[in-house]
Amino acid sequence: MTIQLKDLGKAVLETEYAVRGPIVARAAELEKQGKEIIYCNIGNPQSLGQKPITYVRQLLALCQYPGLMDLAPGVFPVDVIETAKTILKGTKHGVGAYSESRGVRFIREAVAEFILERDHMGVDPDAIYLTDGASKGVQAVLRLLLSDANDGIMIPIPQYPLYSATLTLYEGKMVPYFLDEANNWKLNHQMLEDSIAQAKAKGIRVRAICVINPGNPTGSVLDDKNIEMILDFAQKHGLSVLADEVYQENIYLAGDKFTSFAKVLHRKGFKDVSLFSFHSCSKGFLGECGVRGGYFEFRNVPEDVAAQILKLQSVSLCANLTGQVATYAMVRPPKPGMPSYELYNKERTSILDEMRKRAVILAEGLNKIEGITCNVIAGAMYAFPNIKLPAGKTDFEYCMSLLEETGICVVPGSGFGQADGTFHFRTTILPPTEKIQKVVELFANFQKKYTEGCACCK
Repeated sequence: MTIQLKDLGKAVLETEYAVRGPIVARAAELEKQGKEIIYCNIGNPQSLGQKPITYVRQLLALCQYPGLMDLAPGVFPVDVIETAKTILKGTKHGVGAYSESRGVRFIREAVAEFILERDHMGVDPDAIYLTDGASKGVQAVLRLLLSDANDGIMIPIPQYPLYSATLTLYEGKMVPYFLDEANNWKLNHQMLEDSIAQAKAKGIRVRAICVINPGNPTGSVLDDKNIEMILDFAQKHGLSVLADEVYQENIYLAGDKFTSFAKVLHRKGFKDVSLFSFHSCSKGFLGECGVRGGYFEFRNVPEDVAAQILKLQSVSLCANLTGQVATYAMVRPPKPGMPSYELYNKERTSILDEMRKRAVILAEGLNKIEGITCNVIAGAMYAFPNIKLPAGKTDFEYCMSLLEETGICVVPGSGFGQADGTFHFRTTILPPTEKIQKVVELFANFQKKYTEGCACCK
C-alpha cells in the first residue's frame, strides 16, 4: 500500500507557510492561462527583474569552472581572477568537494573580518557557521533550543512564517509578542512582559526571543534604544536571542542606520545572554536567493553547547560550496582602486536607490487610498499595510479577489499574524520602479470596488 495522508505526523500536517500558500498556487494557475501576474508575495529580487551583481557572477563562474581563466583571457577583471584563485586554494579541493561542517575556514575568517569592520569587535571564526541561506541557520538554532514540547520561543507578530512553521514542525510552542503598529512596528517593553507572563501562566518554558531587524514583514528599523531594551529583557528572563539581520543593507530613511545585536550586546558587557545572529546573500542588494548562501554566528555559548551545534551541523555534512563562495563575495566585495570596484559600486548603488524610490512610491501611494494605511517603509523589502474590510470578509478573501481582479499576488496578514480585529497584507517593493506605480493604481481601483457601499470602510 502506498503511503497515506493519515500516516503522516501531526506536526507535518499542521505546518503552514503562507508565503507559498494557496494564493500563490492560484497565481501560477492564472499565469498558465495567460494572465499577467505581478508577484509581490516573496522577497525574490531576481524573479522580478533585478540583475545579478556582475562581480558575484564572475566569481561564481570562475570557481565553478576554473578553466575559464585560461579559455577566456582578458574577459574577467584581474582582481576577480585573483580572488577566485584565492578562494579555490582556500577550499583545498574546489567547490565540488565537501568542506568542513562549519564551512570553509578561509571564508569564515572573511566573515569574522566583515563583522570586525562593521562592529569594531572581533569574533572567533569557529563561532561562525556557513549555511544554505539564513533559514537553515535559524532552523538549526531552533532545533538546538527546543528540548521538549513544553519549550517555547518568543516570535514577533507579525512574523516571517519560517518561525511559526519551524516551531510547529519541531513541536515547540510559539510565544507571540505583538509589535507596536502605532509606533512604526517597534518592540514595546510592556507587550514583551505581557507575552512572557501569559506563556509562563500556561506552563510554557520560554527559551529565547526572535527579533527580525530590519523587519519582515513590517519594513521597520530598530534603533539602539530598542535593541538595548530587548537585550535587557532577555537578560532579566534568562532568554537566548535570535537576531535575524538579513536585511541590514536595506536602510532607506535618512538618519536611520543598522545596528547589530552583537554590537549592542558587546557594549553592554552582557556575558549571560546567548546570542545567535543570522545573515544571508539572498537579501540586501545581492538578491542571490537561488544560490542559498548565508551564515550564523554565536556569542556567549559554552563550549559543551558549541560542541552540540557542531554535531548537528555535521549531520548535513556542510553548506553548499557555491553558497559559501557567494557569502564570501558578500562580505569581501571589491575595494576602491580595484578593477571591479567601479562597476560593482554602480550596480549596488543603483539597486538600493531604486528600492528606496519604490519604498516611498508604495507607502505614499497606499496611504492615499481610502481604507488602507501603511507605515513608512524604513528598511527591508516589504510593507504590511492595514486594510479596512467589509463586514464578514477576511484578508484571505481580499487577497484572492485582488489576485483574480488585478493579477497582483500578495500574502494575507493572517499568514504572518496580526492583532485581533485588524486586517493586513504583505507586499514587496521589488517590482521594477515603473511597475510600482501601476501596482498602486491597481490597488486604488480594486479597493474602491471591493469596499463600495460598505459603511465600515468609509
